[in-house]
Amino acid sequence: MPDPYGLRVADNRAAIDEAAALDAACLALVVGALPGVSPGGSPRPGFSPDLAEARIRVAEALALLAPYAADRGVRLALEPLHPMYCADRAVLSTLGQALDLAERYPAEQVGVVVDSFHVWWDPEVPTQIARAAGRIASYQVSDFLVPLPADTLLGRGMMGDGVIDFGPLTSAVDATGYRGDIEVEIFNADIWAADPDEVLATMKRRFAAAVW
Repeated sequence: MPDPYGLRVADNRAAIDEAAALDAACLALVVGALPGVSPGGSPRPGFSPDLAEARIRVAEALALLAPYAADRGVRLALEPLHPMYCADRAVLSTLGQALDLAERYPAEQVGVVVDSFHVWWDPEVPTQIARAAGRIASYQVSDFLVPLPADTLLGRGMMGDGVIDFGPLTSAVDATGYRGDIEVEIFNADIWAADPDEVLATMKRRFAAAVW
């Protein structure tokens, strides 16, 4: 079908088809940046600074994709990213914004991702996690390093190496009735280069001590 808003609907439908083929529990959606800004890049010709319009486009895309996903038995999960990624990766910056969109659809059709790295700073996050009861499709953990590296995408650390207090986050998620997996998701060049057996052993210790 025509795609007058540049919403990349075909690419997203292909991802939904792949998720259905894999019988995935959900398909997490990182909703994209301001028009004309690529991840980690500079604004290109045609760049638009209209953040409100970009968020409208996300809502329009979701309206097209949610029924398509539901027909294939795939649950979509909106993942808000830390505000430092708003320009070039995701114009949804808070769990509240993600829920405002998700709540237009049945909970089994559109949920949300709670990622400690992205939501820990938000003073509204305890309230919003409670609001997300029945909609949490994934709970992800990693720590927020200070100072951040030059490539902020790789600024995640092993739990206990940064500034996040995981106890209240985990307790809030647990209180919603969420019983799914807790995913340790660490983007960090040093950890990727380390011995994988040592990384796994450290992760198990830190998870038990800090997260659960």
